[in-house]
Amino acid sequence: MSYSPLLMRLIDALRCMPGVGRKSAQRIAFHLLERDRSGADDLSKALAEAVLGIGHCKQCRMLTENDACNICADNGRNDKLLCAVESPADVMAVEDATGYRGIYFVLMGHLSPLDGIGPEELGMALLEDRLRKGNVEELIIATNPTVEGDATAHYLAELAQKHSVQASRIAHGVPLGGELEYVDGGTLSHAFFGRRAID
Repeated sequence: MSYSPLLMRLIDALRCMPGVGRKSAQRIAFHLLERDRSGADDLSKALAEAVLGIGHCKQCRMLTENDACNICADNGRNDKLLCAVESPADVMAVEDATGYRGIYFVLMGHLSPLDGIGPEELGMALLEDRLRKGNVEELIIATNPTVEGDATAHYLAELAQKHSVQASRIAHGVPLGGELEYVDGGTLSHAFFGRRAID
């Protein structure tokens, strides 16, 4: 059966989300159009505003509508502790599961030479500049426990050592191959506070 062009466009657009295939996109589209048009309107407006208004923090690269995100703008944070994570979702996971009060650096990915993702794409020059300034005493490496995450962690540890900054890696209570945003709070908290120094 062929749908109307507008409906097909909506279904195809919904498929851009992770984990949403053709059937799921179709169910979401039908739900929004049949049962929740006001919700669809709110979603449409919020998404349009977010796309236009949200960028990256100039210090840590977190998603924000300001030059500095709320975490970087908070003078109560300990700027001697810098936690490097792969994504903004990882910042939220650490914030929700731990009492961490340091600052962050969001890599927006991990090293993956096969995909053309090297140090430049991860903002390593900006991170190195922060380490060079001498205020950071510990770089907490909270990359995902994957092959790429481990390679990125090794690169970050060498970068920290180059600038005489102690590097630590969160403990592996997080399952191998897992991603921080999907780990339960108790496991993430245990792993975060069980971090160890990288030799």
